[in-house]
Amino acid sequence: MLEIAIINGPNLNLLGKREPEVYGHASFEDFLEQLKKDFPSVNFTYFQSNIEGEIVEAIQFHGFNKAGIILNPAAYTHTSIAIGDAVAAIKTPVIEVHISNVHAREDFRKISHVSAKSVGSIVGLGLKGYALATEWFIAKAGAIQ
Repeated sequence: MLEIAIINGPNLNLLGKREPEVYGHASFEDFLEQLKKDFPSVNFTYFQSNIEGEIVEAIQFHGFNKAGIILNPAAYTHTSIAIGDAVAAIKTPVIEVHISNVHAREDFRKISHVSAKSVGSIVGLGLKGYALATEWFIAKAGAIQ
């Protein structure tokens, strides 16, 4: 079974409540249940924190024992050198995901300390970005086998 960790940053615990016009009406927990149904060959580990250091620790913990990490560092994308350094320090490939199109928002959101250290980024496709990242990891694992 393919092991993928999903790590979400600050305020993503408020999905479904926070700015539904930007982030949608579904909670991440509800979406995760659907993701598990859509990808039964994947064992997802999920972690969310509003605390930068806890996100760094989760990246380090999963960064040597998973097939992939789907990381949405949220607002820390634009400010956290520590999260970017954690991604650079691990062996597990990371795909950066953002629900909204950060490039169409405020100028400060166009800066990412994670993108250059990730294998790729998916932005602006809503929660579907997590499914697309999962599909990439599945395809990558299939190519290895």
